[in-house]
Formats: sequence, C-alpha cells, structure tokens
Amino acid sequence: MRATAALLVLGIGVTTLSLLAPGARKAAAGIDQCSAPPSLTSLSVPLPRVAQKLAEGKSLTIVALGSSSTYGTGASRPENSYPSRLAALMQAHYPDADIRVLNRGVGGEVAGSTMNRIGNDVLADKPDLVIWQVGTNDVMNDFDPQVLMANVRAGIVQIKRSGADVILMDLQYAPAVLSHAHYRDMEHALWSTAKVTGVPLFHRFALMRDWAEQGHMKMKTMVSADHLHMTDASYDCLARQLSASILRNTRAQDSRPRTQDAAAKG
Repeated sequence: MRATAALLVLGIGVTTLSLLAPGARKAAAGIDQCSAPPSLTSLSVPLPRVAQKLAEGKSLTIVALGSSSTYGTGASRPENSYPSRLAALMQAHYPDADIRVLNRGVGGEVAGSTMNRIGNDVLADKPDLVIWQVGTNDVMNDFDPQVLMANVRAGIVQIKRSGADVILMDLQYAPAVLSHAHYRDMEHALWSTAKVTGVPLFHRFALMRDWAEQGHMKMKTMVSADHLHMTDASYDCLARQLSASILRNTRAQDSRPRTQDAAAKG
C-alpha cells in the first residue's frame, strides 16, 4: 500500500514537471537559460569612463542606440526591452548610484540614419557609455557591409570625441537574418570595425546561437513569431549577459595594480 502511494506521488510529481513552461522546467532542473561561456561575452577593450563613474558611485548615463531590437519590438511591454532590463540590473548592483539607460532605438533604421542622429539623440544627454546595436536592418536590405561601416566608424569617432565609452552590438541570431546571404559578411565587418576603432564588440549573434545550440532556449522562445525580433525571455537574458560583461570589465580595471606614481598620489 505504501509502495503504491509512493509511486502515485512520484507520478504526480513527474506529470506536474512535464506541464511546467520550458523556463520553469529548466529552473527546476537547475539550468540557467541565460548562461553562456565567458569567451562569448567578455569585452575585449576596457571601458575607462564607465569604470570611473561606477567607482565614484554617483551617476552613470548609458545610451542604448540602435533599431527595433533596441526599441524593444517583440517585448510584451516597454519595461521588458533590453535597455529597461539593463537599467534595472545595473541599478541592483549599485543601489546608491543614479544609473540611467536611455532608449534611443528607432524601428527599421539603418546605420546611416542612426549615425545622423548621434548629435541630437545621443551626445545631447552627455552619456558615459553608448551601446550601439547595428547591422541587422542593413542585412535585411542587402546593403554592402563595407559601405555602411564608413558610417559606423564616423559615428564611433564622434562618440569617442565626447569622452564616452562605446560598445558595438552585432546582429541577432534569427531565421529572418539567416535567410540573407550577407549576414556573415556583416558579422565580419562589425568585428573588423570594432578592432580598428578600438571598441569592444558584444557578440549577440554568437550568444543567441549558443543558447539555441546548447538547448537553453528554443528558437520559438528566443525569437518572436515574425522570425526576427527578440522576446521577453531573450531580451532579459541579453540584458543579464551584457550587464555582467560590463561589471566584469570595470571590476577588472579596479583590481589592476596601480603604478608607483598613481600610488604616491593616492
């Protein structure tokens, strides 16, 4: 009788687990659907302005620049966009600081149009960091990657002259992007541009591909029904990985040994 009851309880438990949403099943199994190897998320170039502002603990202004996946198309609510989630995550790490993440995403925009509004939509807010998500709509329109990189380089120069740090963010891993032949050329062009201009590239494409290949998130969970835009789940994971990357980058700078001159001044 006791054995029968135990089997019944076990059966109920298994059935209940099978009915849970994919994210809940992964959580129950101890799997983090946002996880990724550090090689995909590490920022290769220091962010000195961000490190300084976080060390002061007073204020930090981030401008999220880009197109619809910055604006938050595909999210159920504006607060579920990646910039909004990034603001909440960064603020949680620095509760006494004034951290702002300004969303300057415009749906459907290509690199040239984005570059033209840097003065009014970005620099006017005196940012400490600009995260420029770029390239997806240019791929969707079959633009030549090398032509648009001239706009990206010009925009980076403009931002860096203001004293702000810059992070480039590449394409999303999505069926609508993969159906265009030049997405690989765009990925390579963005990597080359980041290297030449001395700014870090956040590898969103590789990150999302890893989620899919490792089984952390199915494509239908990660990408909306339009086969292009991200979802609440993937925007949240993107923000989590991006905030963790920024914090690792800036804390590594804080932990570097000071020179003798700097130590003497300190």
